[in-house]
Amino acid sequence: MNRYDHIRPYNDNEVNQALLHAARHPMFRILLQFTFPDKTQEEIVEVLSTCFSIADFQEKVIYKSVTNLLDKSAEDFTCSGFDALSRKRSYLYLSNHRDIVLDTSLLNMTLIDHGLITTASAIGDNLVQKDFLMELSKLNRNFLVLRGQSPREMLMSSKLLSQYIKHLLVSNRSVWVAQREGRTKDGLDKTQQGVLKMITIARGKTPLMQYLKELNIVGVAISYEYDPTDILKVPEIVAKQENVPYIKTANEDFNSILKGALGNKRNIHIAAAPMPEEIYDQIAQDYASDNDKLQAFASALDIIIWKHYKLWPSNYIAYDLYHKSNKYSAYYDEKELRHFERRLEVRVDAEKQIEVDSFLLMYANPVVQSEKV
Repeated sequence: MNRYDHIRPYNDNEVNQALLHAARHPMFRILLQFTFPDKTQEEIVEVLSTCFSIADFQEKVIYKSVTNLLDKSAEDFTCSGFDALSRKRSYLYLSNHRDIVLDTSLLNMTLIDHGLITTASAIGDNLVQKDFLMELSKLNRNFLVLRGQSPREMLMSSKLLSQYIKHLLVSNRSVWVAQREGRTKDGLDKTQQGVLKMITIARGKTPLMQYLKELNIVGVAISYEYDPTDILKVPEIVAKQENVPYIKTANEDFNSILKGALGNKRNIHIAAAPMPEEIYDQIAQDYASDNDKLQAFASALDIIIWKHYKLWPSNYIAYDLYHKSNKYSAYYDEKELRHFERRLEVRVDAEKQIEVDSFLLMYANPVVQSEKV
């Protein structure tokens, strides 16, 4: 048994059989009918029968699924920075994280468009508890990050995960990892030092900054003009502000997946920005301890992501509404202001100021971040 079997996606030689089996699941059938609305069930199965690798499945099915989703839920999708990447090189994409499924789907769609190596992507096992989600995840080259473990189990899992990421990159497979555990709920994109520490466990005796440099790290900033799950995130933000435990409902993650995929996002932008080589050398020179180096690198990655995060009228409007100012009024018009105000009115109880503020800050905080660059 391969030591990675319990966390890895399907191998290419397993894809065809797994895909034809998964296609019998009712939810999988719904996805396929959405992807191929003009095909009969028999014709869809014929397409699936020609998929003998994850690349086949991504290019023939997932790519079309995401294209159809964008046609129905977004006005425009743009990208930047990918032309500067090498088609022959694997990269470790460290990304901000706003949507459970779309973040990685849009990244891989962009990589395919640019002829770049697609990613194996980390996903929490808590998000794939339903059988068909697990099947879809493994068919889409996701590998599992195990949650809800004891400290000892977590340490062992982190070591294995770090080794697997190294194995993938050495095998010329790009990797996507979120800069933090879970999605950003409050609009503040901050890299968790623990994520970087996990990634570097597999470095052995290689100096820390040298190892990070060898991973070919690319910062990724993805921004949605409107977050379809914004109102779903408010209770958790409020609970955090009031310092009370937040307990997810039984189907909360699944509902977030559906809402994020199908809800209107208006405009979306994804940007890629390789970490400048001088950053690694400067941090190695300026800091003595590995902890200090990791923290400095996390801060440097944050700056890269903030710098390349595309701000929308919704961000500037929320900033001005929260601060009761017109500081950024040149970046939106009256129509866009009214549209955002209507969205706020129908989604949040105006009498609950903490909810109003939480909703506004979700959109306003990226502007605050940009001011620090």
